[in-house]
Amino acid sequence: MGLNAAIELKNISKSFGSIVANKDVCLTVNRGEILSILGENGSGKTTLMNMIAGIYYPDHGQIFIDGKEVVIRSPKDALDYKIGMVHQHFKLVDVFSATENIILGLDEGKFNVKKSAERIKKISEQYGFDIDPNKKIYEMSVSEKQTVEIIKVLYRGADILILDEPTAVLTPQETLKLFDVLRRMRDDGKAIIIITHKLHEVLSLSDRVSVLRKGEYIGTVKTAETNESELTEMMVGKKISLNIDRSEPVDPVDRLIVKDINCINREGVKLLDNISFTARSGEILGIAGIAGSGQRELLESIAGLQHLNSGEILYNNPKTGNQDNLRDKTPMQIRELGVRLSFVPEDRLGMGLVGNMDIVDNMMLRSYRKGKSAFLERKKPKTLAEKVISDLEVVTPSANTPVRRLSGGNVQKVLVGREIASSPTVFMAAYPVRGLDINSSYLIYNLLNQQKEKGVAVIFV
Repeated sequence: MGLNAAIELKNISKSFGSIVANKDVCLTVNRGEILSILGENGSGKTTLMNMIAGIYYPDHGQIFIDGKEVVIRSPKDALDYKIGMVHQHFKLVDVFSATENIILGLDEGKFNVKKSAERIKKISEQYGFDIDPNKKIYEMSVSEKQTVEIIKVLYRGADILILDEPTAVLTPQETLKLFDVLRRMRDDGKAIIIITHKLHEVLSLSDRVSVLRKGEYIGTVKTAETNESELTEMMVGKKISLNIDRSEPVDPVDRLIVKDINCINREGVKLLDNISFTARSGEILGIAGIAGSGQRELLESIAGLQHLNSGEILYNNPKTGNQDNLRDKTPMQIRELGVRLSFVPEDRLGMGLVGNMDIVDNMMLRSYRKGKSAFLERKKPKTLAEKVISDLEVVTPSANTPVRRLSGGNVQKVLVGREIASSPTVFMAAYPVRGLDINSSYLIYNLLNQQKEKGVAVIFV
């Protein structure tokens, strides 16, 4: 046992059917420290924490709290041992206020909302939270909702806190604010576990880092004595590097010329205001900006999904030698002009893929119109699905698995793989590495770089 170990795991294992999520994991978290749990997508981080939080029950292994062995069969048991977990997807009732959500499910006899709100204010002042106890959840920003979730577990007396990917949805400013709060909690003697795969955050926030790889415990290191490349190697099992080619493109052509485009939505708000740029073949054009500044509308207008009020989108067609205006054409009309355009939207499962369909059928969405007969041809899409799975290391039981069952990183690989397979001349990608670990991110970056080298005009948000 550590000096003042709050919680210790010994040989914890958990399987789902034939998939082993965790295998003989040992871990210790001390009071007054922040421990980061690091690992690639699908390395078993969340499953492990769900066992401490009482959502899953381990197949075997032991959990000790303050040196005593305990059995945690439900989230209520976890709370009795003062363990609280803030999940990646918040569990709040939208029409309730912050206070109502925080006291929901507590067995305190008659509720006194006013008294509870005062206690919430006290907790907020103690750790530096900024929250209005009477505000309704549906009126809150993402970081405010997260604050409610954290106060909810503190209100219940938790002194072992688990946060699953807490910064995935925060702006850099909100992240810094959250880190200040977490440091105050640590200084107050709480044990904090943070699940993440953002290395720079691990290095700036945590005291120690434990690494999981493919469900197995690799080791724990002191943050002060490690660096990004050492942690990456522990996570992935090999040294990985980005080979970005910065050389000038060979004979670049102005492939797509966007001229003074304007877009006004139904409410009369200007989403795009006189935007002009040129995307050239063999180049990656980066588009930067705070989320929600019109990036989505810009890409959708090029893809034929967004109506424009004025302006032109000119495509220099290598097939016909013509210059085609794509403005306000449907995706179907754009395709009929022979424009080879691929689009990876930010909303993977809403716009990019159909969650209930398997990988083969999702490949077919791109090609079914090319069929000559009334029957759909499945052989080529199946071959393509298998190629994407092997080339991009997609973790899936088979090509016939519904896409919604895959982890976020694997969904993204399927989507990018499918779009690249259509041999585009213009490739647009919105946040293609959002939520991906470093190995998957590098894989996607290298794919985009290969497209550039093939002479594709790449637009990268």
